[in-house]
Amino acid sequence: MTSVIVGKWGRNLAIRVPAALAETVGLSDGEAVEIEAVHGDLMIRRSAAQAEVRRRAEAAAAEMEAESQHYRLNGMSIRELLDEGRRG
Repeated sequence: MTSVIVGKWGRNLAIRVPAALAETVGLSDGEAVEIEAVHGDLMIRRSAAQAEVRRRAEAAAAEMEAESQHYRLNGMSIRELLDEGRRG
């Protein structure tokens, strides 16, 4: 864990990210980040990292959906069963 000092930047507070830590997580100058309070702690999240997580989740969901076509119940695929269930 790295300790840093909170400083003043105009009327706001600022935290400097040490170069080694920025390099470890791939953070670059000018990159947008999200910041929020979580249970009294400060959470800084890279927007690009969130986009990558979403891309991986969408790819996994697509893979599961494609794989589900191989499994059948009474001759119907999972997709067909879901569609039938939505109709009534």
